[in-house]
Amino acid sequence: MKLTVAGLGYVGMANAVLLSQHHDVTAFDVDAQRVRLVNQGRSPIADTEIEARLASGGLRLRATSDPVGAYSGAELVVVATPTNYDPETLYFDTSSVESVIDDVLAVAPRAIIVIKSTIPVGFTKRMQSLRPDARILFSPEFLREGHALYDNLHPSRIIVADPGPDAEVFAGLLVEGAEDADPPVMFTGSTEAEAIKLFSNTYLAMRVAYFNELDTYALQHGLDTRQIIRGVGLDPRIGTHYNNPSFGYGGYCLPKDTKQLLANYRDVPQVLIQAIVESNTTRKDFIATDILASGPTTVGIYRLAMKSGSDNFRSSSVQGIMKRIKAKGVMVIVYEPMLSEETFFNSEVVRDLAEFTARSDVIVCNRAAPELSDVRAKLYTRDVFGRD
Repeated sequence: MKLTVAGLGYVGMANAVLLSQHHDVTAFDVDAQRVRLVNQGRSPIADTEIEARLASGGLRLRATSDPVGAYSGAELVVVATPTNYDPETLYFDTSSVESVIDDVLAVAPRAIIVIKSTIPVGFTKRMQSLRPDARILFSPEFLREGHALYDNLHPSRIIVADPGPDAEVFAGLLVEGAEDADPPVMFTGSTEAEAIKLFSNTYLAMRVAYFNELDTYALQHGLDTRQIIRGVGLDPRIGTHYNNPSFGYGGYCLPKDTKQLLANYRDVPQVLIQAIVESNTTRKDFIATDILASGPTTVGIYRLAMKSGSDNFRSSSVQGIMKRIKAKGVMVIVYEPMLSEETFFNSEVVRDLAEFTARSDVIVCNRAAPELSDVRAKLYTRDVFGRD
């Protein structure tokens, strides 16, 4: 099949690489630098598996910034453009998705359009009602930044909506590209699939918030967080996964998806969803206060990304900590090798690690790193298990 993927972020790149193992794929993005990197066999995002597959040169993949060239003759288009949360409308900004749909319909009106971007509950049905002749599907994405291709090669589940021949075609493409035999495949209604995505991420945020609040309690009472979590996790109904305390849930998906789900609850009784959203603010307030309790003159922020193997700073929880510390008049400096700028939100970027550690009274790191082993006495982290 002739396939197109619109958007070269984590979702788009993972799908483009996966599908181009067996099919001709054109990757489209408005960012010329991303297009150039893909055509050079280099990844525009930090992902070990994507980088290796692109470098191998065995993929049937090309990239372009020309929408007509990208969609012309396409039999199926995957839409993976960003949908940022708009705090004014309380909904995702779906304008990029709608723009791609309209461009595809103008160039390849019979192409199957598969939305992979995260969208509000009810969005797909609305698109179908406004464009009755379009073949629009929704397929939620379940991946981790930094491990996006791996999670598509070894999918926890493949969900495609709405049931029918088009959905079966796309599910078949994902199964064909996966390395696991017989991955779980589920066909649902589009609104159910949208809800699956938002409820999945909100549950993950709830789990992060739960263990963070456990850690807050332990810190306030002088208890050993690690022992408590290990004991709690021995219950097989709870388990020992996804339980390492942090500065709050962050990254691109969890903050916006929890807020979007809360907005979808506007006329539905709830307490828990609101609490999950608010807990993240409470945790950051507590962490910032705890850091400032030692009276530092200069606080160093070690790395901005949410997790190892990721180059994404968007909505990382440590940025919330930075803002709170600076609001109290304390100087903040940043060590982040991925930054080319001299400052980050008016905080100095220090490129030499030795200088950074020497100037910092406290070094704040969401996840500890071996290169900080010689300055452990300065570290402030809630990383008790040494993993994401």
